[in-house]
Amino acid sequence: MSYILELDAVSKQYQTKLALDKVSLSIPRGSVYGLLGPNGAGKTTMLRIINHITGPDSGTVRFEGRNSTAEDAYRMGYMPEERGLYKKMTVWDQLIFFARLKGVTAVDARLRAKEWLKRLELLAWAGKKVEELSKGMAQKVQFIATVIHKPDLLILDEPFSGFDPVNADLMKQEILELQKQGVTILFSTHRMESVEEMCSHICLINQSKVLLDGSISDIRKRYKNREYELVTARPYEQNIPSVHAGEARVDAHGEFYCRVQLEPGANPNALIQDVIDNNQLIMFREWTPSVHEIFVMHVKGVEA
Repeated sequence: MSYILELDAVSKQYQTKLALDKVSLSIPRGSVYGLLGPNGAGKTTMLRIINHITGPDSGTVRFEGRNSTAEDAYRMGYMPEERGLYKKMTVWDQLIFFARLKGVTAVDARLRAKEWLKRLELLAWAGKKVEELSKGMAQKVQFIATVIHKPDLLILDEPFSGFDPVNADLMKQEILELQKQGVTILFSTHRMESVEEMCSHICLINQSKVLLDGSISDIRKRYKNREYELVTARPYEQNIPSVHAGEARVDAHGEFYCRVQLEPGANPNALIQDVIDNNQLIMFREWTPSVHEIFVMHVKGVEA
């Protein structure tokens, strides 16, 4: 597997606060990589180090297999959680300014700004000052300023903050379209549904340390525990000793949901046959925890 970015034992301390403690992770090229963790976990510090806004106290950051330098920031796009637009500047002038800072020619900057403003339905607002925009519109302008130079690595800190559901979906589609074009996406978020929908890989960081790192599918498989979900026409009644019934409820359709756990060595086919013999089986599937459930499990475990 090819990695666009690798962190090896990166640490950072601010006076008495240890922000990162020997953090190591690898971001596959072309992936959508989610950085998860509670407030104060160290996520923003990590993003700032990657983007060369600050430096690590120890450890190594590699970009495309070599030690990263400040010049690599020109191939990155970084949208911080606290947005950095100039309120008195027009949308158009702002986009041209940020594009030129990243080395885009004046001609290309104008062409790209017009294209993106059209795509995000902001062209009519190009001559307006940022202070005249709604929060959602300003967020779109910030996003355009982040991607206008066509970065290879796009770094987004809470990218959906301030968006209504319609515009949040629009931004998800734009981010996924960039990924299809070969851009690697690294974003930090608290919105677990966005992680489930978009990310191929995640890193869970808490109290300055990496707790989990890898593909979502591999991580979810790791936490499977021989549990299965049943939906039946009548309440499920346990008839075989190797099955332990757990959560049970009536769903919105008046059908009966139950989650059960099999003892080690027990065959799920026996469970299916038992239900068929004594009930009407509507749905049967293996249960795997969501990213949200894994996140809560780990954070609570560390805090305990």
